[in-house]
Amino acid sequence: MTKTKLHEIAEQGQSLWIDNISRSMITGGRLKLLIGQGLRGQTSNPTIFKQAISAGSDYDAQIHQLAEMGKSTFEIYDELTIKDVQDAADLFRGVYESTKGLDGYVSLEINPQLGNEINSQLKEGLRLWQKLKRPNVMIKVPATKNGLAVVEGLITLGVNVNVTLIFSAEQYQQVVWAYLKGLNQLAKNGGDLKQVHSVASIFVSRLDTSVDKKLDEKAASAADEKATSALRALRGKTAVCNCEIIYHKFRKSFDAAEFKALKHQGANAQRVLWASTGTKDPQYNDTKYVTELMAADTVNTVPDKTLEAVLDHGASGKAMPGDVALAQRTIEQLRLLGIDVGMVCHQLLEDGLAAFEKSFEELMACIDEKRARLLVK
Repeated sequence: MTKTKLHEIAEQGQSLWIDNISRSMITGGRLKLLIGQGLRGQTSNPTIFKQAISAGSDYDAQIHQLAEMGKSTFEIYDELTIKDVQDAADLFRGVYESTKGLDGYVSLEINPQLGNEINSQLKEGLRLWQKLKRPNVMIKVPATKNGLAVVEGLITLGVNVNVTLIFSAEQYQQVVWAYLKGLNQLAKNGGDLKQVHSVASIFVSRLDTSVDKKLDEKAASAADEKATSALRALRGKTAVCNCEIIYHKFRKSFDAAEFKALKHQGANAQRVLWASTGTKDPQYNDTKYVTELMAADTVNTVPDKTLEAVLDHGASGKAMPGDVALAQRTIEQLRLLGIDVGMVCHQLLEDGLAAFEKSFEELMACIDEKRARLLVK
């Protein structure tokens, strides 16, 4: 087998996953081809499923069949997404087995319309886990205040969890605590810690997009060229600095005595997963959020365009750990300029939750329209 950039990156300790899923990708052979090229996992979200199901007719036959059976719009959505995730997980089963459970996962998100209700989210997460019936799937849970309780509860039950929509270092630390609490409770209950895997998904590029906009606004009204240059020099640095700080916390957390005690019982570290790593600013390198976030014991889930760029001309040298003190000074420098990264992260979380809920509503409307149209035929 020809060695690709994905294989080289894996040798550095980082796993490349793809942030996309569709029926055609699975049935048309593209996913199998990518796995052969070194792809090691797959993530999805309501926006991705909306794009997949609304485009074309790949899902129409199943929608028609389920509609004739009297299934509701949500029940049809549930069957469509469950089938895609199961089929993709089956293709990744070899990766899961060859990496001894490190990789080969496919993620499915809890219904975002359940909002922040702990018991409903916990019940839904467990239902999805039991319905998927695959060891190499992860249930995605947003890292909201109540979502952290859901994470803890699912880990306690032995469910693999992808904790998503993490933006700040403080939010990340709370995710780690929830994971460790779940593991401790699972151990007390006599559960098998070796079988539980989790990732903490840090959203990257959106932070630069938001902070860069604020820097540009300040630069436009700066008093002189020196001030303008100083502001522009900070563009494109916030997200990676934030990730550097989070990676430092990751290393510290899973080298600590509390986790080591669990590790002796077979527990796995909760790997950091870099998400939203497609480059949005054309001024930046198209593999910026892969090259600059290369680190051992991490995952990077990339959109199709970024994956193609990595395969074509990506680099595979480690970039982290770097200078965490410099990263912290950069975040402090932004604060002194009136840009509070913590507040930006909080707003991005709110925006992300709203965007996924809107996508889910649009997806339900799309399925409902297709359901009605196909029943008439």
